[in-house]
Amino acid sequence: MLNEFKTFIMRGNVVDLAVGIIIGAAFTAIVNSLVNDIIMPPIGFILGGVDFTNFFLTIKGEALPTLEETKKAGSVVIAYGAFLNAVIQFLIIAFAVFLLVKGINRMRDMAIKQQQSDPGPPPPLPADVVLLTEIRDLLKAR
Repeated sequence: MLNEFKTFIMRGNVVDLAVGIIIGAAFTAIVNSLVNDIIMPPIGFILGGVDFTNFFLTIKGEALPTLEETKKAGSVVIAYGAFLNAVIQFLIIAFAVFLLVKGINRMRDMAIKQQQSDPGPPPPLPADVVLLTEIRDLLKAR
C-alpha cells in the first residue's frame, strides 16, 4: 500500500496539481491585496469615502459603526460588502486565468501551424524501392 501511495504521489499530474494549488494560493493573496488595498479605496473615495467592508445588515442585535465592532458585540449580520469584495476578487482571478489560457492556446496554435508549414525532410524510401531505382539507373546507363 505504501508503494502504491508513492506511485500515486509521484505521478506528474499530481505534482502539477500541487504546484498549481500553491501558486493559486499565492495568487489569491496578491488579488486580495489588489482588491482591498488598490481597487476598492478609490472606488470608495469616488462614492464619498465609503468602505465596502463596512456594508452590512444587522439581523439581530445592536448595529455599531463598523462590521468588526458589530460582530464583537455579538450581533448577527449579513456582510454584503465583504461579499462584494469577494465577487470582485473572483472576477479578477477569472479574468487572469482567461488571459493565461488564451495565451497558452495561442502558443499551442502557433506551434501547430509551424509544424504544418515545416514538414521536415521527406521520409526515407523503402529498401525495395531504392534497389529498384538503382537497377533502373544501371539499365539506363548500359
